Amino acid sequence: MKHVITALVMNEPGVLAHVAGMFAARGFNIDSLVVGRTEDPNLSRMTIVTVADERTLDQVRKQLAKIVTVVKVRDYKEVPFVSRDLMLVKLRSTAATRGEIIELTSLFRGQVVDVGTNSIIVQLAGQEEKFEAFVELVRPYGILELGRTGVVAMARGTDSLRNPGAEEASAGKAPRTAIAAKRQPTQEELESTPPG
Repeated sequence: MKHVITALVMNEPGVLAHVAGMFAARGFNIDSLVVGRTEDPNLSRMTIVTVADERTLDQVRKQLAKIVTVVKVRDYKEVPFVSRDLMLVKLRSTAATRGEIIELTSLFRGQVVDVGTNSIIVQLAGQEEKFEAFVELVRPYGILELGRTGVVAMARGTDSLRNPGAEEASAGKAPRTAIAAKRQPTQEELESTPPG
């Protein structure tokens, strides 16, 4: 089953490599991994889509939380969320087929972003099922190139990954302060993290 996990991480060199290395070292498969800046220049948001069972997913969450540069981890398993992916597709087109491709793109609420003599580039945003349906319909025209950004996700409503004190306060814990300040690992974390 696919799971979407979001991690708020410190905006430092090597964080992406560290997280990807943790997944690889433990044999976890990453379906999609997107990293981008947030409203805070000190923090970046990682959105990870992984296919895993409950036991593996629990290990992923725990291992992510142990990484020193990870500020907060959120699993969207039981939280309503909005997710989007972006796809660019370059299709073979002629004067005869261009209108059909543009019409199909419009039906899928996509946009034509480039038109050439023998090709057309289409942009779609949405969910994986939408992309798969579109790709099947345009395959006969000839797909020259296809690229996707990966999933970006956010919780619906006011529930925010950025407000790390909200969950701790509701659970009776003291909220974290100074997110951008680098926290020091505990002795337990140091002993349980493999070298490298």
